Amino acid sequence: MSLAPESLSRRSFVTRELVELGAEFAEIGAAACAMTCGASPEAEAEGARELAICDLSPLPRVGFKGRNAIAWLAARGVAVAPQDNMTVVQNDGARAARLAPTEVLLLGDLAAESPLCDRLARAWSPDPDPGAYPVPRADGNCWFVLPGRRGAEMMAKVCGIDLRARKFPDGAIAQTSVARLNAIVLRGDVGDTLAFHVLTDSAAASYMWACLLDAMAEFGGKPVGLAALRMLATDQAPR
Repeated sequence: MSLAPESLSRRSFVTRELVELGAEFAEIGAAACAMTCGASPEAEAEGARELAICDLSPLPRVGFKGRNAIAWLAARGVAVAPQDNMTVVQNDGARAARLAPTEVLLLGDLAAESPLCDRLARAWSPDPDPGAYPVPRADGNCWFVLPGRRGAEMMAKVCGIDLRARKFPDGAIAQTSVARLNAIVLRGDVGDTLAFHVLTDSAAASYMWACLLDAMAEFGGKPVGLAALRMLATDQAPR
């Protein structure tokens, strides 16, 4: 039986839109997460290999800024890229996205099993001054994932950056405009499926969701739940 999302205090910024799609929810890390969006996980996974959108806003994420942010994270076992606008996947599947010499965004894994975000949040203290401070990305940014081989083609309609695979490799980051909103676009493939992660201001989540749905309509893209992404993550053979 699907969980009623309103039964949990933490849920997506686009919960209303997901409910209207017939989404089925489950409790993931004390948050209501859409596992399907009106179809079976298998059917949604098949469609997602072509193009889809999945809301990951309920999953853990956190940011750190400051003159010593990268050194502070490294001292706690976080692998960070040596250059800006690149992502490193951690051993537990979490991602550390270096946005600047003084800023890193951390995204949890699809299984929601990585303790990294919570561990770092607990480890931080303002005394003595660590030269780094947390940024509440879980509250400040929505998190959508666009899996599918036609993702770059679709994103060209709403973003001026060339996101084609040969120009924008797995792990690359663009801090740019998407649908006229400031956004972070991170390429983070799911299994063997190309995927773009889009984060923007949570107050604009419904607008961004609608814009991305509109942009993918001509390609047959539809919303999918977390269960479909988890199925894609097990794919290994080229398609």
